[in-house]
Amino acid sequence: MAAVARDRLGMMLRGEETSAFSVELKARPDDLALDVEGLGTVMFPVTAAKARKLIGLGRPARFGRGEETVTDPGVRDTWEIPKELVRATWNAPMLTVILATVKEELGLPAGAELTADLHSLLVYEPNQFFLAHQDSEKDDAMVGTMVVTLPSAYSGGDLMVGHHEEWKAYRGSKSELSLVAFYADCQHEVLRVKSGYRITLTYNLLLRGDTSRPEGEDGKVAEAAALLREHFATPAPRYSYGEPVDPPNRLVFFLDHEYTPRALGWPRLKGADAARASVLRAAADRAGCETILALADIKTTHSAFEEDEGYGYEDGWDWDEDEDEDVEGDYDFTRTEISDASQFDVQELIDSEITLTHWTGPDGRRLEETSLPVHDAEVCAATENGDLTPYSTEYEGYMGNWGNTLDRWYHRAAIVVWPRSQAFANRAETSPSWALDELATMAADDRNSALAAAGTIEPFWKGSAHRLTSGETGPVGTLLNKALRAAVALGDAEVAQMLLRPFRVELLTEEHADALASTARDYGQRWTASLLRGWFGEGQPAWSFSESGRNQWIAGRLPGLTRALDTAGGEAAAAARLLLDLSWTWLGMRIHGSCIVPSPSRRDQLTAALGEPLSAVLASAASLGAAPVLDAVRAHITKQPDPVTVLELATLRAAASSWAAPASGTADGAGLDALAADCAARLRARLALSPRTDGDWSIELPAGCTCELCSSLQKFLAGPDRVFEWPLAEQRRRHVHERIDRAELPVTHVTRRQGRPYTLVLTKTDALFTDERDARATATADLKWLAARWPGIRNSLALKLQRSWTCATTCRCSIRSFQLLV
Repeated sequence: MAAVARDRLGMMLRGEETSAFSVELKARPDDLALDVEGLGTVMFPVTAAKARKLIGLGRPARFGRGEETVTDPGVRDTWEIPKELVRATWNAPMLTVILATVKEELGLPAGAELTADLHSLLVYEPNQFFLAHQDSEKDDAMVGTMVVTLPSAYSGGDLMVGHHEEWKAYRGSKSELSLVAFYADCQHEVLRVKSGYRITLTYNLLLRGDTSRPEGEDGKVAEAAALLREHFATPAPRYSYGEPVDPPNRLVFFLDHEYTPRALGWPRLKGADAARASVLRAAADRAGCETILALADIKTTHSAFEEDEGYGYEDGWDWDEDEDEDVEGDYDFTRTEISDASQFDVQELIDSEITLTHWTGPDGRRLEETSLPVHDAEVCAATENGDLTPYSTEYEGYMGNWGNTLDRWYHRAAIVVWPRSQAFANRAETSPSWALDELATMAADDRNSALAAAGTIEPFWKGSAHRLTSGETGPVGTLLNKALRAAVALGDAEVAQMLLRPFRVELLTEEHADALASTARDYGQRWTASLLRGWFGEGQPAWSFSESGRNQWIAGRLPGLTRALDTAGGEAAAAARLLLDLSWTWLGMRIHGSCIVPSPSRRDQLTAALGEPLSAVLASAASLGAAPVLDAVRAHITKQPDPVTVLELATLRAAASSWAAPASGTADGAGLDALAADCAARLRARLALSPRTDGDWSIELPAGCTCELCSSLQKFLAGPDRVFEWPLAEQRRRHVHERIDRAELPVTHVTRRQGRPYTLVLTKTDALFTDERDARATATADLKWLAARWPGIRNSLALKLQRSWTCATTCRCSIRSFQLLV
């Protein structure tokens, strides 16, 4: 539902105010809670059984006839539940929006307050009705009536509302709340209900406060001031199609004429812009607001068709059920810049993007560059974008899943209005860096004022700061330093948490250690733990951070940062250990997930990428003396399946290249000896297996699907045959294709497109032998590298070789297979 004050302001400044005698609105069922004494909560939609129970609590409805209140079923035949039994509770923000919309649509004075007072709960059963009548005024402030029809299944029972010779019909809904508001002097009636039950709440609309309508320029200023107050008091959605949350903290009124940055200024406004600006500035001053001038870039996207282009499909499709060739359409995917859009039939607005690019101070001088997105709920204009000439237009034809769109770009000047209490927040939203500096400076002079200013930025700070913290280097690190400095200066734990929460751990470097240590000392260990967990993404969706970025941060930043924090001692040292714990928790989950990826090449790629981060975790744990983390790493690695050797080798090579040569004590202190020993044991186990003999074409199918297709596939793979011809329908062939490709098996799969169904031809390839030889050679090289780098491994291998030689002489095994062990 729209924030209507801004629309009415645009019409008023354009000089074309209009109003209606009745208005219809819709609301969600959960915007209203209805309880009836003796019945309990009434759920929506209202069932027939519940309606009959309501009737059991009711009495025949009365109506006014002259000075009397009478009952006459020939005029009004319906049931009324006593008001004292009814409690209707609205969602407060939604009721505010509803009443604001009613006030605007009915053309009521903006300076007055409109409220709704519950009058009755009515139930119409089949054949009941209410003849045409005019409501009596139950209160001196009553200006109209609002009828809320509750969701239920019924037919007939239309509400007819008339004024002079014009009548409108309104029907209820099975799924939504239907609201109809009209002036008290309107004739209205309820037609006979044909079936089901029509249940309504009726409200008296009361208007109080400043109901005057001053004439002349002062009258316009007063009306505009009232509309500004309403705009800044009415909740609006933060995102498209979102629910109303908080009132907006600005209003952007677009001017009609074009202005360059050099020509933008209050004295140089043209024609109607100058007159409208005069009214709006005076109204803003009266409403306690500040005005500035701005320039904006606007992009609108409409669905559109060329005039000779059809809307539907002229040709049908002839599908062959067994035809499985992937047919892709050939489209000319081009965007065409056009100079005249008149040849297009422009349809509905799909999207609009509005960004303020420049603005001035309140005096109209000191033009500054900015980049501030503006929501549609913050915008109004005397002339809509579509009535102006865009500076650029592009058409994109049909693209398969999108297209047939017309994009238009506009440059427009605007008057931006915001409450003086929101001036700091508006400037902070476009420049968080300026805001943080200002807060730190203000806190030194007047801490209470600084805290009040910080409170105004909370509604948007998370999104605004996140917009400027999407990078990981450069100015972002400076912004985090400023946030830490401001957090310390403000001396308030809750505000400090609000300022720092939007950042991510990837932005934290050793340079921030002193400032982070200061906040940890000031606000304590629990506060610091909450902050760091938030930076690690606790309670946030996985897509809100980058896995590769997190891994790079652990590998490059964790050891130096934890060392610096540990040196500071106290709460900072506790923060260092928590950063280590959180890093290992993150990494441990990725290690297990990577080791069970079904695609071998992808699995090796993912596990190898975790080597440097794991090396950094081990280095940090050794530096902090964090034995529990080292034990946890050791236990976790040893429980992983055999592909974990890729990670172990990557970790050991990273440690070997970034640390000094791992002397026994250093390596053991970081858990590297244990890692190397586990890796060597896994490699030895691989090499101890007998090499594949010529003619052995058996292939093992990795665990996974156990359907009958996969069972047949497994039987072929395990057998001696090289070729398998398999008649299968398209979907079944696709499943086999996917299973072979996912496991990267040395098997080709080609479809022979003859007969029905087509035949899937599976052929085992020589890669079965070459891949295994390459794998044994790689394992041998890796084991030699381990033995050369870690003396403990070399000594263990020598002992193993001695035992193997004994086995070879006793059991006549292949001596060559044991030579491979070293």
